[in-house]
Amino acid sequence: MTTAARSSRLGLRATPQQETVLRRAAEVSNKSMTEFILDSAYQAAERTLLDQRLFLATSSQSQALLSMLDRPEQDNPGLKDLFSRSAPWDT
Repeated sequence: MTTAARSSRLGLRATPQQETVLRRAAEVSNKSMTEFILDSAYQAAERTLLDQRLFLATSSQSQALLSMLDRPEQDNPGLKDLFSRSAPWDT
Protein backbone atom coordinates (compact mmCIF):
# COMPACT_ATOMS: atom_id res chain seq x y z
CA MET A 1 0.00 0.00 0.00
CA THR A 2 1.17 3.55 -0.61
CA THR A 3 2.05 6.09 2.04
CA ALA A 4 -0.48 8.62 0.69
CA ALA A 5 -2.62 10.40 3.25
CA ARG A 6 -5.74 8.52 4.19
CA SER A 7 -8.76 10.64 3.49
CA SER A 8 -11.60 8.12 3.15
CA ARG A 9 -13.45 6.72 6.12
CA LEU A 10 -14.73 3.15 6.25
CA GLY A 11 -17.03 1.81 8.95
CA LEU A 12 -17.91 -1.71 10.00
CA ARG A 13 -19.64 -3.63 12.74
CA ALA A 14 -18.34 -6.87 14.21
CA THR A 15 -19.44 -9.43 16.74
CA PRO A 16 -17.57 -9.45 20.06
CA GLN A 17 -15.86 -12.69 18.99
CA GLN A 18 -14.73 -11.16 15.70
CA GLU A 19 -13.41 -8.10 17.52
CA THR A 20 -11.47 -10.25 19.98
CA VAL A 21 -9.85 -12.25 17.18
CA LEU A 22 -9.02 -9.10 15.19
CA ARG A 23 -7.51 -7.39 18.26
CA ARG A 24 -5.37 -10.42 19.07
CA ALA A 25 -4.19 -10.73 15.47
CA ALA A 26 -3.38 -7.01 15.34
CA GLU A 27 -1.37 -7.27 18.56
CA VAL A 28 0.55 -10.29 17.29
CA SER A 29 1.29 -8.38 14.08
CA ASN A 30 2.41 -5.30 16.03
CA LYS A 31 -0.19 -3.20 14.22
CA SER A 32 -3.08 -1.06 15.28
CA MET A 33 -6.55 -2.48 14.69
CA THR A 34 -7.03 -0.02 11.84
CA GLU A 35 -3.72 -0.95 10.22
CA PHE A 36 -4.37 -4.66 10.59
CA ILE A 37 -7.92 -4.58 9.25
CA LEU A 38 -7.09 -2.24 6.38
CA ASP A 39 -3.96 -4.18 5.35
CA SER A 40 -5.81 -7.50 5.52
CA ALA A 41 -8.81 -6.22 3.58
CA TYR A 42 -6.58 -4.59 0.98
CA GLN A 43 -4.59 -7.79 0.42
CA ALA A 44 -7.81 -9.82 0.12
CA ALA A 45 -9.20 -7.28 -2.36
CA GLU A 46 -6.04 -7.44 -4.48
CA ARG A 47 -6.14 -11.25 -4.53
CA THR A 48 -9.81 -11.19 -5.48
CA LEU A 49 -9.27 -8.75 -8.33
CA LEU A 50 -6.13 -10.48 -9.62
CA ASP A 51 -7.79 -13.89 -9.52
CA GLN A 52 -10.56 -13.11 -12.01
CA ARG A 53 -10.14 -15.89 -14.55
CA LEU A 54 -13.63 -16.50 -15.88
CA PHE A 55 -14.81 -14.67 -18.95
CA LEU A 56 -17.52 -15.45 -21.45
CA ALA A 57 -17.09 -15.51 -25.20
CA THR A 58 -19.23 -16.52 -28.14
CA SER A 59 -18.20 -19.46 -30.28
CA SER A 60 -16.76 -17.17 -32.97
CA GLN A 61 -14.87 -15.09 -30.37
CA SER A 62 -13.47 -18.26 -28.85
CA GLN A 63 -12.36 -19.53 -32.26
CA ALA A 64 -10.73 -16.17 -33.07
CA LEU A 65 -8.82 -16.28 -29.77
CA LEU A 66 -7.64 -19.84 -30.41
CA SER A 67 -6.51 -18.85 -33.91
CA MET A 68 -4.49 -15.95 -32.50
CA LEU A 69 -2.91 -18.21 -29.90
CA ASP A 70 -1.93 -20.71 -32.59
CA ARG A 71 -0.11 -18.09 -34.71
CA PRO A 72 3.71 -18.01 -34.57
CA GLU A 73 5.12 -15.55 -32.06
CA GLN A 74 6.12 -12.09 -33.20
CA ASP A 75 8.40 -9.52 -31.60
CA ASN A 76 6.31 -7.02 -29.63
CA PRO A 77 8.37 -4.10 -28.24
CA GLY A 78 5.39 -2.71 -26.30
CA LEU A 79 4.79 -6.02 -24.57
CA LYS A 80 8.49 -6.44 -23.87
CA ASP A 81 8.51 -2.98 -22.24
CA LEU A 82 5.39 -3.79 -20.20
CA PHE A 83 6.83 -7.01 -18.80
CA SER A 84 10.12 -5.32 -17.92
CA ARG A 85 8.34 -3.03 -15.41
CA SER A 86 7.55 -3.86 -11.79
CA ALA A 87 3.94 -4.68 -11.02
CA PRO A 88 2.09 -1.77 -9.34
CA TRP A 89 1.39 -3.88 -6.24
CA ASP A 90 5.11 -4.66 -5.84
CA THR A 91 6.17 -1.01 -5.53
